[in-house]
Amino acid sequence: MNGNMAVVEPGITKDRFVVIVSGLTLLIPASLGLLVSRVPTILCPFPALTVLPSFLLSSLYRAAVIIPPLIFCLWYPGLFRGEGKLPKRSCWLLFIAIVLSVIWFLVGWKDGLHYQGFRYVLAVAIANVVWIGILIAMFTRYRRHESSFIANLVFHWILFAWLGWYAFPYLGELP
Repeated sequence: MNGNMAVVEPGITKDRFVVIVSGLTLLIPASLGLLVSRVPTILCPFPALTVLPSFLLSSLYRAAVIIPPLIFCLWYPGLFRGEGKLPKRSCWLLFIAIVLSVIWFLVGWKDGLHYQGFRYVLAVAIANVVWIGILIAMFTRYRRHESSFIANLVFHWILFAWLGWYAFPYLGELP
């Protein structure tokens, strides 16, 4: 074989395939968060990660659901190599997203109550607490045990599923 040609190991190819498929499955929560309804609902809370770009895309607003899978695939290229080590930037992303989520609800609570109602605001707040609880539990377990590719992949998938479906839900008047 030519010495200049890169040899791709079968395990790496499998890991790449798993990461790509995992990324594509993020279209499901992103679509649920943005496309199920024309107004924010408990199932379709219009998360900021997709709703803000959808405003910019106007008639192509449906295309905004590709943002979570795209960011997932670009966020940590080590996943494509089957790496099990959780990068520090992912820890920081989780921490910053949690802090901003608390601020988001504190600032938007009153408008959310006025425009979406108590049931909606309470349900999406509880859903966010559950997502955050799952992520913190996974992160804590991950830090205490030996890391693995699958644990790393699942952590990132859940993180970007939360960001694409429930994080920073729409609270306020629709434009």
